[in-house]
Amino acid sequence: MAFTYFFRDMEVLECAVRHLVPLVSGRSRVVIWDAGCATGEEPYSLAIVLAERMGEFAFRNLGIIATDMDENGAFQGIIEAGEYTAEAVAAMPETIRSKYFIPVKDGRYYLLDERVRKRVKFLRHDLRSLAPVQDGFCMVVCKNVLLHLSHEERVGVFRMFHGAMEPGGLLVTEQTQNLAAEVESLFERRSGECRVYSKLELPAQRARNT
Repeated sequence: MAFTYFFRDMEVLECAVRHLVPLVSGRSRVVIWDAGCATGEEPYSLAIVLAERMGEFAFRNLGIIATDMDENGAFQGIIEAGEYTAEAVAAMPETIRSKYFIPVKDGRYYLLDERVRKRVKFLRHDLRSLAPVQDGFCMVVCKNVLLHLSHEERVGVFRMFHGAMEPGGLLVTEQTQNLAAEVESLFERRSGECRVYSKLELPAQRARNT
């Protein structure tokens, strides 16, 4: 089972949210794809940060599709139950933990607030299929996954993400993951702090829109 915990790589999530919130302000629907979600700590962490930044009303318009291969079916049950060990939530500030979690089973586990759980939908998906779960994403998050793929597979996955994103949508990768040279023309880096990119239109798309 993948090694992860709540608020891991927090500086990347905070950076991504700073760029996302102005982009989606006033929208009736905000859809994000978290690819390689493991047992849900990352998409739920992202949802919590967005809950803090978007406000209660706008947060209701958020939908996060969290995907992983989940070959043995273990991930889905954990994500849907929203129950995590004390160790998994230890890195969170107490003010945030007490706001979004209820201690259960003598404090050995923490139950995530249903308002956050309702914003995340889990789907089984293999990135190597190069078939997106849908299109029109305003942001795609893919961290700690691509390093396990070959160079050719990463190129294909980046191209898939590009096709699944809305114009100007954001792509978020881990700090150690560079874009492959073959897809650098598809994205523009938005931040020097973290690897947040915006989708660029292909020449043929730009021609159709002029």
